[in-house]
Amino acid sequence: MRQRIRMAALLAAAVLLLSSAVQALENSEGRTAPVFPEAEAWQLLLVNPWNALPEAFAVSLKTLPGGLRVDERIYEDLTAMLQACRDEGMQPLVCSAYRTQALQSYLYENKIARLQAAGYRPAEARKEAARWVAPPGTSEHQTGLAVDLVASSYQSLDRRQEETAEQQWLMEHCWEYGFILRYPNDKSEVTGIGYEPWHYRYVGRPAALDIRDSGLCLEEYLLLREDAENSGSPLPPSRPEPPGTEYPWDIW
Repeated sequence: MRQRIRMAALLAAAVLLLSSAVQALENSEGRTAPVFPEAEAWQLLLVNPWNALPEAFAVSLKTLPGGLRVDERIYEDLTAMLQACRDEGMQPLVCSAYRTQALQSYLYENKIARLQAAGYRPAEARKEAARWVAPPGTSEHQTGLAVDLVASSYQSLDRRQEETAEQQWLMEHCWEYGFILRYPNDKSEVTGIGYEPWHYRYVGRPAALDIRDSGLCLEEYLLLREDAENSGSPLPPSRPEPPGTEYPWDIW
């Protein structure tokens, strides 16, 4: 019985999300419908509050200058993007990348402890903590596909980060290197996560272009993509790729 209720709830949520994705397309001026270019499964892995990492998930990592690590498959595009930003006279900094389960657990439990110290009851503290720090297994940082990028001159993870020259450049050009701004300001109800003008996620260059052109967030894009694939209709042809201690951050 509980399983049937859970499945019904998930189906209802999917219908609502699909409806919001269609509405987003209809209401977005100057946007184009997604093309759904081919992509490898790992590039479009969805990890969010409702989709935990697969139990058998494993990733091969490569170390960035400074010691942080990312999925080795995104290393080249990430370093190319950062170098292009530097070539424009800016100083982007990777402040967070891959996280282990242990580190994510520490961040989450630490946030809970601080909230309880501030007067929250245990259940309230856990609920509130999840709004700011992903529970272990639900953070994109555990995939190795996400990085938090800040300006060297302003390293606070708050809304003012979007005002830096580095973020403005990254928001405009990240798609050229296969990245998207994962948590846009107008998509919090869909992603379940507040606006983070520093969190970038690798999806591959064709999908990044598709997401940029459509104005959809990753959840909306993947649901429409799945709907198109299940409809029995052939997908449009793919476009060519475009050229070219306390932890200090409460971040997903």
